[in-house]
Amino acid sequence: MLEFTWLWVGLIFPLPWLINRLVPRAPRQDAALYVPFFSTLSRLQSDNESMASGDLLRKIMLMLIWLLLVLAAMRPQWLGEPVQLPSTGRDLMMAVDISGSMEAQDMVVGNRQASRIDVVKAVVGDFVERREGDRLGLILFAAHAYIQAPLTFDRETVGTLLEEAEIGIIEESATAIGDAIGLSVIHLRNRPENSRVLVLLTDGVNNAGSVSPEQAGQLARQENIKVYTIGIGADQVVQRTFFGARAINPSAELDEQVLTQIAESTGGRYFRARDVSDLVEIYEELDRLETIEQDEQTYRPTRVLFYWPLSAAIIISFLLALISIPWLALTGRGRLEPEDGEAENGTDGSLGAGGKA
Repeated sequence: MLEFTWLWVGLIFPLPWLINRLVPRAPRQDAALYVPFFSTLSRLQSDNESMASGDLLRKIMLMLIWLLLVLAAMRPQWLGEPVQLPSTGRDLMMAVDISGSMEAQDMVVGNRQASRIDVVKAVVGDFVERREGDRLGLILFAAHAYIQAPLTFDRETVGTLLEEAEIGIIEESATAIGDAIGLSVIHLRNRPENSRVLVLLTDGVNNAGSVSPEQAGQLARQENIKVYTIGIGADQVVQRTFFGARAINPSAELDEQVLTQIAESTGGRYFRARDVSDLVEIYEELDRLETIEQDEQTYRPTRVLFYWPLSAAIIISFLLALISIPWLALTGRGRLEPEDGEAENGTDGSLGAGGKA
C-alpha cells in the first residue's frame, strides 16, 4: 500500500502558478544597440522564432520537474503486508569473551589446530541460526564490555556481527566478566521475567572492570535473569620445545568456581567445553531451554520511494539544460560577422528605431 508521510506538502503544488498570476511582471526596458551586422541578427531572430514551438515542451518539462519534486518532498513509501512475529521464544543475550587468550590454538577441528575464538564463532553461529523465535543480543568483552547487538529477531545480523568480531577490537590484555554480566542485566531487566536468559562464554578469570562477577551475579538474580556460564579451553596441550615435549594446562587461569557460583545462584548451569564436541553438546543442551508465551506482535515492512521521483526530476532537469544550450553559437552558425555590402561605418546598423534589441 502506497502512503505519504507528509501529505500536506502537496498543497504547495500550485505555488508557481499563483506566483505567475499574482506577482506583477518586471517592466521591460529596451535600449538601442548599434552594430555593424544588423542583418545577421535579424536572420538569427527569425531562426529563433521558428523554434518557438519548443517553448511548449519546455513548459511541460518544467511543470513535470516541479510535480516530481513536490512528490518527493511528500516522502512516499510502500507498506508491505503485515508480518506476524513469533509468539514464543526467549530474550537471550550472549556474552562472548574476545580477550587475547581466546587466540590460543588448543582446539582440534578436522585434525588441525584451531583457535578458541574460531571454534566459538562456528558453534555459536550455528546456535544463532537455530534460534528462530528468540530475541538475540550480543555482548563482546575483554578489558571492557560492549553491546554489539541489542535484543533483536534479526538472527542474520547477530550472526554476522559475531563472525566479524576480532581479537583486538577491545583492549585484550584483561577480562571483565562482571561488566559483561552487568551490561546484560541492563538490557534484559525490562523484558518479561520468565524469558530472561544470559549465556556467557569465557576462558579466563575476572581481572578488570568496575563490577565483580559476584556482584553482577547478585544483580542478575534480583532481576530474575537465568545465567548459563561456559568455560572454554583444553585441560592439556603437549608443547614441544628444544628440550623435548611437555604437557601444559592452557586453561589454568579459568575461574570455574566463580562461574559455577554465578550460574547456580541464578538458576542456570555451568558447562565446561574442553573441545569442539563439548561445545556443540552444550549449545544443543541450551537449545532445550523452556520457551514462554509472549504477546503476539506484527509489523509492516516499509520501503521508502522518495528517491524515484527525485531521480526523475534530476534527469529531466539535465535534459532540459541540454535542449536549452545555444547550439547555434557552439557550431558557428550564429557567428556575428558583417556581410558583404555592409560598410564598416554601417548601412543603418542601428537597432534603435527599428533595430532595438
